[in-house]
Amino acid sequence: MADHRMIGKTGRVTGRIAADRLGEVMIPVRGGTEAFHAYATDRSAEIPPGTSVLVIEYFPPRTVVVTPL
Repeated sequence: MADHRMIGKTGRVTGRIAADRLGEVMIPVRGGTEAFHAYATDRSAEIPPGTSVLVIEYFPPRTVVVTPL
């Protein structure tokens, strides 16, 4: 069940995360990779596609708050 935890996982941005805008990240879970909606921890930050990120918070079923690595 350790693979089901979201906080502390790393992923990659696939849809730009901008100031107060919803983005998308791909995160490895359950033996595969899945897409999650994402917000930045710093709501005024912009995180471009391709950036590696760390999951700081998880809101089931598919929303995460991330910070760039």
